[in-house]
Amino acid sequence: MALYELIEQPDLDEPVLVLALDGWIDAGLAAATAAEVLSDKLDTVTVARFSTDELLDYRARRPVAHLSDGVLRGLTWPDIELRAAIDGDGNEMLFLVGAEPDRLWHRFTDEVVTLALDFGARLCVGLGAYPFAAPHTRSPRVACTASTPRLAEGTFLRSSLDFPGGVQAAIEQGCDERGIPAVGLWAQIPHYVPANMPFPAGSVALIEGLSLVGDLALPLGDLSTQADATRARLDELIAQNPEHVAMLRQLEAAWEQAEPPATPIGLSDLPTGDELVAELEEFLRDQRND
Repeated sequence: MALYELIEQPDLDEPVLVLALDGWIDAGLAAATAAEVLSDKLDTVTVARFSTDELLDYRARRPVAHLSDGVLRGLTWPDIELRAAIDGDGNEMLFLVGAEPDRLWHRFTDEVVTLALDFGARLCVGLGAYPFAAPHTRSPRVACTASTPRLAEGTFLRSSLDFPGGVQAAIEQGCDERGIPAVGLWAQIPHYVPANMPFPAGSVALIEGLSLVGDLALPLGDLSTQADATRARLDELIAQNPEHVAMLRQLEAAWEQAEPPATPIGLSDLPTGDELVAELEEFLRDQRND
């Protein structure tokens, strides 16, 4: 029995499969925000809905209970959906969105790849973001996990390392094994950005990378405006501490190198997100007192 219910069966012409599942590394909420903007700005239709009863551990991903004046009005359950969309130039896409499964990864991967083949997908692109020793004053770079050397060429960073993989990596590999080229795009987010603080510049970098590798025309919404506001907020915060200003200048100098090292400055040398949050709270208190 399949793990999904087929809702619609549109006639798609070589769509790009985009993976944007919650639950794995997503610094600055870059991938989640990018997926949200694309879903809001593009007309989408639900193609398939996966069984979260079989795939998720609800103790780890609890439904949201809605309480109104003491009365329980209902629950919103986590979901996993495959949606179809069309970009600004008429190119067709498939979005896999929702919660990363807690179990049955092999079956889930096989069924996602089979659906992609059934709809004639020409490319699979995963979205993610990770913390890095990078300055917030520069546009984030994007690293790749590609299935072929050709896909890894161009503007994306390339590394050699072993790391814990998410289900998106399994889907990318499954696509590659069955004839669909695959690439993962990973935005590098300044490690000192607080974990719960969105970093819209990372979302911009991912959407632009997706547009490039998939030959797509995708909207940014107001992400650029949000990115400017976030940069101004971080500028103001860092300016309160001369040591943080000095370290930001070091990061900027390393960033400008033609061949940036894997880690231009040791993460232990940089202020942590908690430190910056504490200073931000103190700064806001001072502003209120003034």
